[in-house]
Amino acid sequence: MTFVDPYVLWLLVAVPALGAWRWWRRRRAGGLRYSDTRPARGAPVAWTVRWQWVPGALRMGALALGILALARPQTQETTKTKTAEGIDIMMVLDASSSMQAEDFRPTRFKAARRAADAFVEGRVSDRVGLVVFAAKAYTQVPLTLDYSFLRRMLEEVEIGAVEDGTAVGTALATAVNRLKDSEADSKVAILLTDGRNNRGQIDPQTAAEIAQALSVRVYAIGVGSADDSPAQTEPVPGERRGTTAGVDAEMLRSVAASTGGQYFSATDRDALERIYAEIDAMEATPVDERIYTDRTEQYPWFLGGALGLVLVEVALSTTLFRRFP
Repeated sequence: MTFVDPYVLWLLVAVPALGAWRWWRRRRAGGLRYSDTRPARGAPVAWTVRWQWVPGALRMGALALGILALARPQTQETTKTKTAEGIDIMMVLDASSSMQAEDFRPTRFKAARRAADAFVEGRVSDRVGLVVFAAKAYTQVPLTLDYSFLRRMLEEVEIGAVEDGTAVGTALATAVNRLKDSEADSKVAILLTDGRNNRGQIDPQTAAEIAQALSVRVYAIGVGSADDSPAQTEPVPGERRGTTAGVDAEMLRSVAASTGGQYFSATDRDALERIYAEIDAMEATPVDERIYTDRTEQYPWFLGGALGLVLVEVALSTTLFRRFP
């Protein structure tokens, strides 16, 4: 409970002072004089005499309640509402065999999957989807607000579901296609890969041009280093056996820059988690928080109580506690 005019409560100090003054005045009041009061001293004292202070106490209570009512007590109920204009995000995850490398704990793929899971967990009102790719790309989850379903489907992604390879351009084009009908103010694709584009009919630059035309911003994450040799179980068609095919940082940087995004290099699990956190901060959705306060005036209860005490005090003073003369 709060008071609109709390300074009025200082008047409560006057209540006990007024009560003490009335008690002192009553003790000083004169009475009838008798020559000998000894016969009356042994007379029984009536309960009305013992309780003669009650009307005065009721009067003081009524005055205190009146002061509280004058300070306008209120109760309030606060309601908070949060609204946000969400953005649309497609995560593009490399599931080629090279992602089984164990330079990340426990592997590149599992580290990337966990970092993506933490990223999804931190979203508020954004639609998020998932594209998985190797030699081909497929949509694991379309844009959705059902984060629990998305995280469950992300956990089910495994390497080997499609033919091995790295179709970066096709994967990015698939993600952009999922975003082309979006009406969100911000459309984002987060591309994570540890290899070079070696499969698919769409090259990364063409996919980047499509993304740029559709106002899709691309954040590219290169896992490992450009000198790493991916741990492939089978040779990829079109590549010579024994050649190195690490991260094509130049290509990823070009793709990201052409769409207004940014390229990140992750050389360990901690760096990967920091990158997702940084992207999360850059694509944070402004949250409009409004607070509604419903105030209810409570002074009628105090005023009614004061009036009730006054009526009881008047009734007792004119009947049971009536004084003569």
